[in-house]
Amino acid sequence: MTTHVEQYRARWADMDFNQHMRNAAFLGVAEETRMRFLEAHGFGMAEFQKRQLGPVVLEDKLTYKQELKLLEPFSVDLALAAITSDARRMKVRNRVMKADGSLAAVVDSVVLWFDLVARKPVTPPPELVRLWQELDRTSDFEAWSRA
Repeated sequence: MTTHVEQYRARWADMDFNQHMRNAAFLGVAEETRMRFLEAHGFGMAEFQKRQLGPVVLEDKLTYKQELKLLEPFSVDLALAAITSDARRMKVRNRVMKADGSLAAVVDSVVLWFDLVARKPVTPPPELVRLWQELDRTSDFEAWSRA
């Protein structure tokens, strides 16, 4: 299995009125981590444009555990929580970890693959299916039916 982790620091633009990292910033680093993972494995923006394919997030669930404050370093990992047999739809999980290893937040996102020309969900190419299937799985991983 493949483990993927990215490093970040809470920026000024990430802060909310209460002086901790805002919800949209958590969602943003989760998305950024997923895109860095794909790019690191040959699926950067140019490859998606060439294939006329893109990921679409259908649902995000953000669970807070601890605050992140301005300039605080943190990491975000990526794991597979659920997938259909054809990998057309999946749930990915990003854990946001503080520098001391404690959990700051969890983002669960349901994603499907979208044909940008036909404007409909599609089965991704075999190498993209394999990439997701080789990713670390969560302890509560589910195999979803294709529907």
